[in-house]
Amino acid sequence: MTKHLIRAALAFLLTAPLATHAQNKAIDFNPKMPFSNGVVAGNTLYVAGQQGPDDNGKVTGTTIEFQTERTIAVIQRVVEKAGFKMTDLVNVTVYVTDLNDVPKMNEVYKRLMPNPKPARATVKVAGLIGDAKIEISAIAVKQ
Repeated sequence: MTKHLIRAALAFLLTAPLATHAQNKAIDFNPKMPFSNGVVAGNTLYVAGQQGPDDNGKVTGTTIEFQTERTIAVIQRVVEKAGFKMTDLVNVTVYVTDLNDVPKMNEVYKRLMPNPKPARATVKVAGLIGDAKIEISAIAVKQ
């Protein structure tokens, strides 16, 4: 009996019409880099891990507060360029190199991130590219 159910389910899945999906759309793709800063898939935006570089692409500022402000500004730019709003953010992952920086980072984060705050994980990492103290990735969903 179970074997027949499995065969029937497979037959259905193999012959069922495929749903049409919106084309994925890359945001800020730079051919010199191996990734896009964001990708829109349907009504969801996936923001790649972002840091707060200056106009020359270098991470500046030695404080976690400065780097957090810059990083959130970069995320906002990607979010808005994709046609989303910061209030569409539903999940954020924060990577920090020093857990002692988290309280200071939280003060900036609370001030700049919209309410209600997105779900969040904070992860300590051994290091980040460019000697950054922080990197943030995010997911936004349009309702």
